[in-house]
Amino acid sequence: VQLQASGGGLVQPGGSLRLSCAASGRTFSNYVMGWFRQAPGKEREFVAGIDRSGVTTSYTDSVKGRFTISRDNAKNTVYLQMNSLKPEDTAVYYCAASTAIWTSPNLNLYNSWGRGTQVTVSS
Repeated sequence: VQLQASGGGLVQPGGSLRLSCAASGRTFSNYVMGWFRQAPGKEREFVAGIDRSGVTTSYTDSVKGRFTISRDNAKNTVYLQMNSLKPEDTAVYYCAASTAIWTSPNLNLYNSWGRGTQVTVSS
């Protein structure tokens, strides 16, 4: 499956952004989807995941209550709504697809990756 992320940009602390990731090439609903991010000088880290049906989600602790992952299988798209953004959320954000059954923070379980989109939180 091919993935294309979009929606990044520059936002002030406390602001919001919604990232989108459009999929093509395979049956989107067969994939668990995840969002990861990588800040300069740091390893890529799991942000959020969603199962194939969109019912079960998971988040890293630092974004719980602020970020929401969702998907629209009819539109082959997964979203990441980011609210109350903080400077430490600044990173390149990547969407990824996995053929695993459940969501996982393990990036090695994700088979396909999109090109990242930059999110910068700064005043």
